[in-house]
Amino acid sequence: MDRGVLIKGFLKIFVPLAAGSVVGSIVGTLVGVLLGLGAYNTFFFIVVPIMAGGVGEGAIPLSIGYSQILGQPQGDLFAQVLPPVMLGSLTAILLAGTLNFVGKRYPHLTGEGRLQPGEEDELQREEEDAGGFHVDVTTIGAAVVTAVTLYLIGALAQRLFGFPAPVAMLVIAVALKLVRAISPTLQLGAFHVYKFFSTVVTYPLLFAIGVSLTPWDKLVAAFNLPYVLTIVSTVVSIMATGYVVGGWLKMYPIDTAIVTACHSGQGGTGDVAILTAANRMQLMPFAQIATRIGGAITVTLVLIGLTQIA
Repeated sequence: MDRGVLIKGFLKIFVPLAAGSVVGSIVGTLVGVLLGLGAYNTFFFIVVPIMAGGVGEGAIPLSIGYSQILGQPQGDLFAQVLPPVMLGSLTAILLAGTLNFVGKRYPHLTGEGRLQPGEEDELQREEEDAGGFHVDVTTIGAAVVTAVTLYLIGALAQRLFGFPAPVAMLVIAVALKLVRAISPTLQLGAFHVYKFFSTVVTYPLLFAIGVSLTPWDKLVAAFNLPYVLTIVSTVVSIMATGYVVGGWLKMYPIDTAIVTACHSGQGGTGDVAILTAANRMQLMPFAQIATRIGGAITVTLVLIGLTQIA
């Protein structure tokens, strides 16, 4: 990601994310109440799981927290919060694909992977400036080792401090980028690794997730009209708020809405699916911010609030 874009957009993207979370919570809960699902059940077991950040960093810690606070078996609670995560992510994928189509019809509403007008891809520019420089196997290998090292540091942070590993990894990566701790050559190597995975690995990964890891029995069991309408209204509200607020902040509305859609995605694999459907994989760093940091904040605040209620 371009360092200037990161500096300008990192804090700015939190505004539509926060606004979308608030509006989505209110609208989703109201729809659930109107459809007879009850405010408590709708908010804590449908709306919140959608914005919790996926399964590993969302549904699991959320269900563990619910279990400790409510004194109920964690497995039963996990079975309740998992379907909204899956259906919310599916809704976000479909809506992201729709926004991609809208962007083709109305190009002034989208930056095609850029959040703000005037952004330039730093890595592409460095690659052009490098001229005949060839990114060899050694450079790519060093980039892979760097990525793995960041992952291991994140895992160590989770083991030592209980801080979610993906969030720790994301914060460290952003910090390294901001202080220019990674050389341009190594960044180019990382960019080639990213292009390889986004081009070659994405579709097999999505296929494997869909076939082997998606709990289809739980999804099918959750297909009743009030439940689905509540989930869809929540995700639509989050994305619509991102669209409107993004426009107010002089950001591209469609791209901002797609990033906020990742707040209701199924973790990292959900981000890949949403951005693939939208044809905007360049937004992955911001998508990770929406999913990981947004999800961690959601889970933390909700568990604190439930503790006070219970």
